[in-house]
Amino acid sequence: MTTSPARPVWTAVLCWLTVLLEGYDLVALGATIPTLLKTGHLGFTAAGATAVATVSLIGVAVGAACLGPLTDRFGRRMMLIGSVLLFSLFTLLTPLAPNVATFGVFRFVAGLGLGACMPVALTVMSENLPARRRASASTFTMTGYHVGAVLTSVLALVVHENWHWLFYGGGIVGLLAVPLMWWRLPESAAYLAAKEEPPAERVGLKDLLGARFRRISIAVWTGSFMGLLLVYGLNTWLPQLMRTAGYPISTSITLLLVLNVGAVLGLVLAGTIADRFGIRPIARIWFGAGAVLLAALSLKIGNAFVLNAVVLLTGVFVFSAQVLIYGYVAHAFPAQARGTALGLTSAVGRLGSILGPFVTGALVTAGVAYPWGFYFFAVVAALGLVAVLMLRGEPRGSAERLTSVSAG
Repeated sequence: MTTSPARPVWTAVLCWLTVLLEGYDLVALGATIPTLLKTGHLGFTAAGATAVATVSLIGVAVGAACLGPLTDRFGRRMMLIGSVLLFSLFTLLTPLAPNVATFGVFRFVAGLGLGACMPVALTVMSENLPARRRASASTFTMTGYHVGAVLTSVLALVVHENWHWLFYGGGIVGLLAVPLMWWRLPESAAYLAAKEEPPAERVGLKDLLGARFRRISIAVWTGSFMGLLLVYGLNTWLPQLMRTAGYPISTSITLLLVLNVGAVLGLVLAGTIADRFGIRPIARIWFGAGAVLLAALSLKIGNAFVLNAVVLLTGVFVFSAQVLIYGYVAHAFPAQARGTALGLTSAVGRLGSILGPFVTGALVTAGVAYPWGFYFFAVVAALGLVAVLMLRGEPRGSAERLTSVSAG
């Protein structure tokens, strides 16, 4: 099959943009929560904000679990376009919600579409690069997530209490992306090649817990759970955690910006190093460093430069640690099950993304979020390190198969 030079470029840009929308959306809610609580919009309380954040992430988890396997059956292209369309429409509707319950319903449905975006985009990107660059494929794509988070943080500082524009902006950009994706996003060549293989050689959902993949599946699911718990817990509640610690709202939102700038830097660094030295050892270092830095944030840091430096380094290590898990999954599973494997890894991780904001929100409600929130996050990072330590090897022949699929 002949591939034009423009094809992989457009694929990379559109997958990156898709993941950017998810990062934008998550921080839009996180940056909005302090204002919703301050103004009492629609009667929002800390408990109501926690419920909305939780139900939104439940939608994302359901979307990832259900739509990920469908990409292995019906293709990557249509699932990705449809998911972006669904997310964009309901993101636009969110500011129009007449009450807290409807606000939560809109967030849940938007989450269904959003849930498929990241695993499908990562699948497509992994299938457009050689096996030796799986880590870079995942980390490069995920820089879009944190660029989106940075953009939202900047926009939140600009709009102040006019939080509606955060959701209008995300919805409009998503809708504009849909026709561009329809025009320029091709179907994955690896998916098309895998569909031609004899049924006896195909790998399905049940095989992920079979003897060949069971240990890897359990380890990456656990690592993803811990990793996304950290990402979503920090991005959703960091501003409020810092407010609880006594920092003003402007400083709290600025620290969220710094956290995500560090995340982008960490993704570039982690992917490059992991492609050279291996994903497993680098993921172990990243989770371990994240645990130490999160524990350090439990201390009251009076010096602004030191505080920003610690938050920046936390973003560097914590957020890219979880993305390395995705790089490992893309390397370890063959094309016939790659969408399913990434979708389920993401879906199990989403359970962590639900637990993180829920537990942190409960700590905020109880008035003990600082420093106990950071103690909690440090323990989670340590458990992520334990999960990565379980990864002792890759399925025999998986890398070779991936190389042949990419070449085809």
